[in-house]
Parts: sequence; structure tokens; C-alpha cells
Amino acid sequence: MTVKISSPAGFFPARFAEGRARFRDAATAAGAKLESHANPEKGPDGEALSTETAWLGPQDAGRLLLAMAGTHGAEGFCGSGIETGWLETGQLKHLPADTAVLLIHAINPYGFAWVRRVNEDNIDLNRNFVDHAKPRPENPRYRELRDAICPADWSAESERQNRARMLAYAEAHGRMALQAAIMQGQYVDDEGVCYGGTAESWSNRTLRAILTPHAGHVRKFGFIDLHTGLGPYGYGEIISNHYAGDPGNDRVKAWFGTEATSTDDGTSTSTVISGDTHIGVQQSLPRAEGTGITLEYGTLPPEDMMNAIRADNWLHVHGDLASKQGREIKAQIRSAFYQEKDDWKSMVFDRATDVLERTMRGLTQS
Repeated sequence: MTVKISSPAGFFPARFAEGRARFRDAATAAGAKLESHANPEKGPDGEALSTETAWLGPQDAGRLLLAMAGTHGAEGFCGSGIETGWLETGQLKHLPADTAVLLIHAINPYGFAWVRRVNEDNIDLNRNFVDHAKPRPENPRYRELRDAICPADWSAESERQNRARMLAYAEAHGRMALQAAIMQGQYVDDEGVCYGGTAESWSNRTLRAILTPHAGHVRKFGFIDLHTGLGPYGYGEIISNHYAGDPGNDRVKAWFGTEATSTDDGTSTSTVISGDTHIGVQQSLPRAEGTGITLEYGTLPPEDMMNAIRADNWLHVHGDLASKQGREIKAQIRSAFYQEKDDWKSMVFDRATDVLERTMRGLTQS
């Protein structure tokens, strides 16, 4: 099923509304069953926001390949292009028996439209799938560095001081400790970065609503959550969604070999996080054997990516979106999660095609 495209750049949208329309058109042309889930908020130009799904294959299939775009909204440009490309190139046209594909487009449509990682409530969806009835995970590193990570002032001088403080922390405790302070997630500061929330978000509930109707027939699923921001430029890291010792982690290794990394053993560019989307997928398909990965594409150096998150957080809490500084920050975060270069897009799509094929093979042969 290997497909080489001369120029995949055309699959990738410049705006949320363009990505949604292109995805719907491609899904319709492919004969998929389409559904739309309206988000209550509006985009920056007053446009309606929604999550789209496309189902291909038997409605009662026992095996499901699930791919999701836009968990972190600003990363939706990449995920949208991948999903649309798969549809337009016919890579999902001939499926094995008893196998279906479900593509979820823009599970966080607000973040996609506004070019933010977070949703309409400043919640990081990939930190939101914890049990909110129980004590939530702690992040003492964030508490210690909170004023430097999320300052009230954003100027050249304040950033010089804040970055010096964070650099000193990294030198004392290690670079990954600083990354954990910023990126691991926290549940105490609703105006801060990587906030996990205190209840299930709209996107959390919507993901469960999409999947729950299929819980009665899906026996096995392979899950690809499409992300950007970490790792070498254009490279797609295959990160296991499972802890070491989990049978799902063994399957990830069997499907992807030594290319599979893990936050659990320190081989991944990502830090350990709590409340990721795989939890919601597995809970929604409780009788299914699940094998999940995060496909993470590199963009900018990690320091630049984390500083873009910090700047965007400051802008939406304290700044002026219409100002020159506001426009510069929005361009900064867009670049941190979406490289608008043809070579990057080609690398992204080729890797996605490879991972799609291997996930399908593992799902149908295991």
C-alpha cells in the first residue's frame, strides 16, 4: 500500500476552516460516513467550530484503526494535512476484512482555530483525562517556577531574568526536569500552562461520545494521536502510549521495533505526563485490546517551543492579541507547532504513511 506523493504540501491547510472543509470533501469523496460535533465557541473571525469524524469500513468491524488530529489545537494543521492526504490519495480505500478506520479531525477545534495548544477553558486536553473525582497529580516543579514560567510581564528584560532562572534550574536538576516543570501538566493554576482542568472538557466528552457507540463490537484497536513540537525537524517519533510492563507496550515494540520510544524509560523526547487521550480512548472501548502511539513531529528546538507556549499563555491572559507584540507571539506559536515548509510537510506525510501501514499490519496480523 506504499504511496509516494510528489508534493504533499497541498494537503496542509492554512486555517482551521480550510482544513475542516478539505477534510469533509475528501471524506465524502472516499465514501466515508461523516459526523460533526459542534463546539459552543466561535473562531477568531466568528466562524463556527466543530470536530469532524470520518468512518470507513464496516460499521460493526471488530478491528479499528483510529487516528486523531488536533489534540493540541495548534498542532491541528499537521494532523489535518495527514488525514486529508490519506483520504485523497486513496490509502484507506481497500481495508482488510472486519477492519474499519475512524479519523477524528480537530478534536480541539477552538485551539486549532485560535492557534493555541489549549482549549476554550485554557485546558490542555492531553492532561485532562484523569479521574477528576480523585486527587489530581501534583507538579511541585511547576509550583516552584510558576512566576518564571507564567510571568505577569513580558518584556525583553523580564524574559532575560525568567530564562536565567529556568536555565539555572535546568543546570541544577537537568534539562528534563525543567521540561517536566513546564510540560508535565498541572491542576492548580487555571491561567497557567499545561493546565489539566478540574472536570472533563468539551473535547474530552466529545471523544467519549464519538467512541462509545462502537464499544460493543470493537475487539482490537490501534490508536495514532498526531502531535508536533518535540524532536528533530520533520522527524516523526513513535512514542508508546503505554507504561513499561503493559501488554500494549509490548505490542508497540512488536509493531515498530527499536523506533518505538517511551517516556517511561527515558528514551522519548517527551516527559512523563498524566491524563493523556489514550486513557479516554481505552475507557470508551473497555472490552477492546488497545495499542496506542503518539506520533510526534519535530519543529523547533525544545526551548523555543516551550517559550512559544509560555508567550502564548501570557498573551491570552495579560496581553493584546491585536497589538504588534500579539501578532508576533501568534506567529511564534504557529511556527513552534507547524512548519510551513514543503520539505517538512513531505517528511511528515511520508512518515505518517509508513506509520499508518505498520499500524494496520500490526492490528490485522496480531
